[in-house]
Amino acid sequence: MKPVRCGVWGVGVWGEKHARVYHTIPEATLVGVHDQSMERAEAIAAQHGCRAFETPEALLAECEAVSVATPTVSHRVAAEAALAAGCHVLVEKPMAVTVAEAESMIQAATMHGRTLQVGQVERFNPVILAAKPFLRHPRFIEGHRLAPFQPRSLDIDVVFDLMIHDIDAVLHLTGQTPSTISAVGVAVLSSNEDIANARLEFPDGSVANLTASRVSVERLRRLRFFQGDAYVSIDLFEKTGEAFVIKDPGSFKPGLVDPFALLAGIQRTKITGVAGEPLTLELEAFVRSLRGQGEGAASARSGRDALYVAEEVRTAMRGRALQWAGR
Repeated sequence: MKPVRCGVWGVGVWGEKHARVYHTIPEATLVGVHDQSMERAEAIAAQHGCRAFETPEALLAECEAVSVATPTVSHRVAAEAALAAGCHVLVEKPMAVTVAEAESMIQAATMHGRTLQVGQVERFNPVILAAKPFLRHPRFIEGHRLAPFQPRSLDIDVVFDLMIHDIDAVLHLTGQTPSTISAVGVAVLSSNEDIANARLEFPDGSVANLTASRVSVERLRRLRFFQGDAYVSIDLFEKTGEAFVIKDPGSFKPGLVDPFALLAGIQRTKITGVAGEPLTLELEAFVRSLRGQGEGAASARSGRDALYVAEEVRTAMRGRALQWAGR
């Protein structure tokens, strides 16, 4: 089976990574790239052994699949143009600016009979894959995603920039959509919220508490899961974690066993993800799905669902800001 002919539309910081990965995976052939800056496109093309196209139309005409890594505000226009040109599309997160735009993109994919997937890359973090067997109906999930300030992605708030990764991970791992959402956010160094906290309550009573910041002095990406028989903590940055699992939950009856015996009944297991860069695993899955060899990256509907929750978080935190303003 021939490699899939792939291109990248938008080769900023993240789009350049897509070009690098397509150039290295055997299932794909990197045809070329396009960017608003022809100078940037030519530099990336020279670095990864492909062609720099002056127009997106010229790139799409040569490709079977394309990654859309343009600014979020242009995701819908770019993705729909690529789908209309007959290309399968992996669009970077967040999928679009609004759920309405996401729905339009899904309709375009259906109309043109093409695949549309979303770059929710954290799904392919090796430690999340390794932790899945330990997760059985978590009752409380806590997430922290902290990063130093960088002068990019400031056209969107921290929820759409960073928290959406953890929103998607929680929706994916729980298989639920929250029924109640409350949030708070503050703009610190940009005109949009740079730090935010959201509480997601699910129909089964479980709760996720997520914090995201792009004005932190430290870098942290951590998810912790609390459930009836286990506590699981994973470090998404270091790709390591630990699980503390009760060997025999039925033996844990207060007053019947001394505390030291209870502690002896807890099994501690280190969680280490298999080697692999999440983006490489994601793009490999995307390309293989086009060849009928697996599910692929996050579906367009999953991307829309994460976007819906992110929109609700934004609405909640801006409603709270109006409270502060006395309106």
